[in-house]
Amino acid sequence: MRAESMDMQDFIYRVVIPEEKVVEVKDGVSKEKVKKMFPGYILVEMVMSDEAWYVVRNTPGVTGFIGSSGKGAKPTPLQPYEVDKILNEYCTSGVPQVFKSNDELRLKCIQNNLRLLEFERENVQTARENHEIACDRNLLGNLAGIEMREAQKGLLDAEERILAAEYDTKICEISLLLISGKILDYLE
Repeated sequence: MRAESMDMQDFIYRVVIPEEKVVEVKDGVSKEKVKKMFPGYILVEMVMSDEAWYVVRNTPGVTGFIGSSGKGAKPTPLQPYEVDKILNEYCTSGVPQVFKSNDELRLKCIQNNLRLLEFERENVQTARENHEIACDRNLLGNLAGIEMREAQKGLLDAEERILAAEYDTKICEISLLLISGKILDYLE
């Protein structure tokens, strides 16, 4: 699997092809076949990190995504009830379960979000250093305006990503409190 070869199994959990078993009768002989319910489409359960998104969208044979405007924009995820409906109605061939429970999945997500938050902190630090260098070069007249704007944009993008990572980590922290039952301590 590509997720394993790219060392992304902590971010890409499973890939499902919605299919069902159908019985076809041909020349009086009934034959059971597996039919793809949405030919050309798959479901991917993953943490939407920049690295995982890069691996998925650059997989050979992948041409586009529903809910994405294209040009590398991340798609809108399906709602849990939509996924449940597809898996329950159309996946009769058996969907492999990677995790034993939702709690185990939540814990894995929390670990991944904490790791992602650390990467984003390092990324912001690098962007700040690049911006400082660009400012110094600009004062010396050794920097074109477009290069200065690129450094500014890089810093703003990094700061935006760390805010999103901090938000996701806080949501995961709440999930962890729910799992452990300690959320009640905060409500009292």
